[in-house]
Amino acid sequence: MATPSRKVEFWSETLKEHGYAALPSFVEPRNSPIAEPALASRFPLVLTCAKPTLFCQTQHRALPSLRKRAPDPELEIHPTAAEARGLAAGDWASIETASGRMRARIRLNEHLDPRVVVGEHGWWQSCGELGAPGYDPFSNDGANFNVTVDPTVRDPISGTTSHRANLCDVRPLAAS
Repeated sequence: MATPSRKVEFWSETLKEHGYAALPSFVEPRNSPIAEPALASRFPLVLTCAKPTLFCQTQHRALPSLRKRAPDPELEIHPTAAEARGLAAGDWASIETASGRMRARIRLNEHLDPRVVVGEHGWWQSCGELGAPGYDPFSNDGANFNVTVDPTVRDPISGTTSHRANLCDVRPLAAS
């Protein structure tokens, strides 16, 4: 959508007219180690989310040609953070926040900050042709990123939930 000036606007008259700051500024996330030090002692990592480029949002995990390339939900973590938690590449892990937990396989990424982990959303479909499981989207034993997100923390302008800054911890998934 075009801005009123039809240019990139750093100063927004539209936001100003609606009672918001016209110039963007940083606001510490409500669920951050700085804003919630007590919560950060229990959940020392920051969980963010990235869209896998192989799939379209939450779709197509049932397609064998795609599921062969990405068979399981993954969590990216720095090797040092993984090792400190007794995790190695390919291990199943439990990712827990104050709101809920999910499961994913560990993928090591040395380019991440050791305090940050990156989850994937959209894992619920099975792929019967490959025998690849589906995941209950409403269960803490599933792979639904959304259960880790606090639905009460919302952006004051857009109203969207915070999918990019949640405190978490990652542990080896207990054998069932």
